Amino acid sequence: MRILMIGDVIGKPGRETVRAILPDLKREKSIDVVICNGENTAGGFGITVDTAGELLESGVDVLTSGNHIWDKKEIIPHMEDGLPLIRPANYPDAPGRGYIHYGGVTVINLMGRVFMGSIDCPFRAADALLEQLEQQGGSKVIIVDFHAEATSEKQALGWYLDGRVSGVFGTHTHVGTVDAKILTKGTAYLTDVGMTGPMNSVIGSDKDAVLERFLTSMPNRLPVATGPCVLNSVLVDVDEDTGNALLVERIDRTVN
Repeated sequence: MRILMIGDVIGKPGRETVRAILPDLKREKSIDVVICNGENTAGGFGITVDTAGELLESGVDVLTSGNHIWDKKEIIPHMEDGLPLIRPANYPDAPGRGYIHYGGVTVINLMGRVFMGSIDCPFRAADALLEQLEQQGGSKVIIVDFHAEATSEKQALGWYLDGRVSGVFGTHTHVGTVDAKILTKGTAYLTDVGMTGPMNSVIGSDKDAVLERFLTSMPNRLPVATGPCVLNSVLVDVDEDTGNALLVERIDRTVN
């Protein structure tokens, strides 16, 4: 089975980039399932039914999220009514779901705690969820979107889940890393997939607005940048019988 995970999509430029690149990429690489972090699709912060719909119409199958999932309150009533959108499973008693089954793949969303919010432990949450999934039976193909800031926490979770899931792919920083690999027990790993949005930016936001904030320490609005865009993603081939990864590689494409 061939699975593509797309890094955090930033606002309208990111959505348009997915629409421009993904259909051809799916055909070119014979991709079976597309996962995409969509928590920044609405003006750079949050997700709405409309922005989720744009990504789904472009060929995305499952939407993951993170700390910005609650920024657009209108999405909350739709998080349990069939929309293939999940939130971090280690949020305590929150609306929505922390995992989803789609096309023979189980997708899990977790969020880190280092430099992030105070939520439940992602390691213990993963243990509980994997035990539950094992009792339910089903596919051995399991992909984890770990939405976290610290590279050490991401690497630690990768090793913690090695051999227990098919892939652990980091999101949140919007800066892609170059450490795609298969860990010793068969789990594909990448510290951060990156982002899908404007290249001439500061993690997707207008660079002048960000510089003003750093130089003055004054709060200001951070609009989504414009200009040429990049799609950051990771491709993984998984053995459906064992759940082990067979191949993992970054795929980065640009569009003007």
